[in-house]
Amino acid sequence: MAAIDVTTVKKDFPILDRTVHSKRLVYLDSASSSQKPSSVIDAMTSYYETTHANVHRGVYLIAEEATRLYEKARADLARFIGASTPEEIVFTKNVTEAINLVAYSWGRANLGAGDVVVLTEMEHHANLVPWLALKAERGIELRYLYVDGEGKLDLSRLEETLQGAKLLAVTSVSNVLGTINPVRQLVEAAHYAGALALVDGAQHSPHMPTDVTGLGCDFFGVTAHKMLGPTGIGALWARREILEAMPAFLGGGEMIRDVRLDGFTTNDVPWKFEAGTPPIAEAVGLSAAIDYLESLGMDEVRNHERSLTAYALKSLATLGDDVTVHGPASADERGGVISFEYKSVHPHDLSQVLDQAGVCVRAGHHCAKPLMRKLGVSATARASFSVYNDEADVDSLLGALGDVDKLFG
Repeated sequence: MAAIDVTTVKKDFPILDRTVHSKRLVYLDSASSSQKPSSVIDAMTSYYETTHANVHRGVYLIAEEATRLYEKARADLARFIGASTPEEIVFTKNVTEAINLVAYSWGRANLGAGDVVVLTEMEHHANLVPWLALKAERGIELRYLYVDGEGKLDLSRLEETLQGAKLLAVTSVSNVLGTINPVRQLVEAAHYAGALALVDGAQHSPHMPTDVTGLGCDFFGVTAHKMLGPTGIGALWARREILEAMPAFLGGGEMIRDVRLDGFTTNDVPWKFEAGTPPIAEAVGLSAAIDYLESLGMDEVRNHERSLTAYALKSLATLGDDVTVHGPASADERGGVISFEYKSVHPHDLSQVLDQAGVCVRAGHHCAKPLMRKLGVSATARASFSVYNDEADVDSLLGALGDVDKLFG
């Protein structure tokens, strides 16, 4: 594949034609939610205009068309992440729901008092709170892999920490530090210790090739809204034999094979985990987003964002001690996420000033409060990139920081 032509790519995203506060929109918050190309918007609009009906039930034409599109999205996502079969894909709202599904279904069926789950200090709350709740409910033990001074996981005690564990749950890429974790190494260590491995792939799949089979993990979560797709749909991938053994998560329509007044039997996987009317239009949008990313090539997506991150790190370094960047120093070891502090300006104030220049960055704890405490801050500003960003966007960020100086001195 040729290198990504960002000038051409930008034209595919209608929102980037907007101006805000009479300035060109510079969107640097894709780690929170990415923008959507016209192909995704058009696919969802076409579905609503021509095809909308509930899936799996109707035998009339448009219901069958809706079912085909919905199941095509499952097959597309399975291909995109390297699953063995589409039936290993369970649609959820997002990665948060995917992890909760594992905690509530697999966790409550397999974990009791004293059983060990290993997490890391850099996890998003979505991969902390469900396990903290299970600790309060069942008395499980939580252990942690901690973050070192370079923003990487300290693996010096990995074998000891995993001893006797039943599950390792770890993010592939930190949404704060940008750190790309050695997932394959972690998964192999977990399996050697007799534990299963869950990977939060929210910041992975939108930005680099994904191969769940190659990673060797047992659970992997993805979400569409970070990978150029719509909100409201994500997925849990899990090995089929694990899904077969897990009890249903929600009860209602579609997830059953039979219901009697004295009991019920569940549907086959993955449908036994998809109770009620699913996000059909969103699945159509997810298919279109996958098509768009595959047309760019995920290797090229990764190369582009690595190059842009290197440029951003180099540009921020010209500000010297005025800026503190958290996470690994090399773009080769991080995704397109840069959390930083600027002088003594609070990140929320910083974000508001940048907004006046048309530059959108995130400010806050990024749903990672334990990590914020480790960094010794209450919040950071965070710039994050996608395929529609280029060096001019980074230059706009640096220029807008000059406006911060004018206001705060």
